[in-house]
Amino acid sequence: MSQMKRPVPTYELYGEESSDRPDFWLHCETIPSRSRLHHWEIGLHRHESFFQILYIAKGSGDALLDGTPRPISPPAVITIPPAVSHGFRFSPDIDGFVFTVLASHLPVAPGGRNRLGSWLATPRLTPLGESDDGRYVAETLQRLAEEWEACRSHRTGLLDAYLTTVLGLTARLAEEPGASEPAGESENERRMERFDALLRQHYLDHRPTAFYARELGLSPTHLNRVVRAVAGQSVHEMIARRLLDAARRQLVFTRASVQEISFRLGFSDAAYFSRFFVRHIGRTPRAWRIAERLRLGV
Repeated sequence: MSQMKRPVPTYELYGEESSDRPDFWLHCETIPSRSRLHHWEIGLHRHESFFQILYIAKGSGDALLDGTPRPISPPAVITIPPAVSHGFRFSPDIDGFVFTVLASHLPVAPGGRNRLGSWLATPRLTPLGESDDGRYVAETLQRLAEEWEACRSHRTGLLDAYLTTVLGLTARLAEEPGASEPAGESENERRMERFDALLRQHYLDHRPTAFYARELGLSPTHLNRVVRAVAGQSVHEMIARRLLDAARRQLVFTRASVQEISFRLGFSDAAYFSRFFVRHIGRTPRAWRIAERLRLGV
């Protein structure tokens, strides 16, 4: 009789019991700090709600990513989406960092309809090489680790920016030279990038879909079709998401009143802002702020 396979354990951080509500959105530690406790071998496991980034600065080893063995040579970045089984065997001189990120806080969802979302959905080992982009990824990961450790002002915004930069540049490094894609998909990606730039500039003005369509030389219907194809959301939903992300950051990390935050976000009426927040989040801004600050300990 053949032996039954043992189930792959699920952790938030390797070797620690998972909780129903994780108490962090980003965690950082050095690779040696945990792997030396396990004799430089991290057994097969997975993370249900977390995306992981490993930066290998020195040393060597082997990674098992979703059943595929990969040799590790520095400098390199390993990216692992949620629910993917993975394990490692490191040399004692290994050095670098492991970042554990709540998947909902990534700039795009793994498996999303744009190019980065598709790239994030598969475990990857990406050599950084000697290119300028590779060196910048390594430097940015070092800064990300230092910023996480220091707990200084403007921390959350900087952590988000470093994380977005690292993932975008690593995905670019991993693309095969000369790789091509369908012309329609490429054009939609370019339009989406232009729309995103406009959205960052104007979302506080609460511009309608017609404004963005006009700026991009498209009809509102065509723009909605492009945005849905790439991001899986309508233009209106993208605007609301941007406002909600800004609202949540200010509610947690500033002492401004709900009324002041509503005005900062372009709402002329604090009551309307509260209704908008309840419709999308399910709680009033004040109730959500209290619960989230307790959860995060800020």
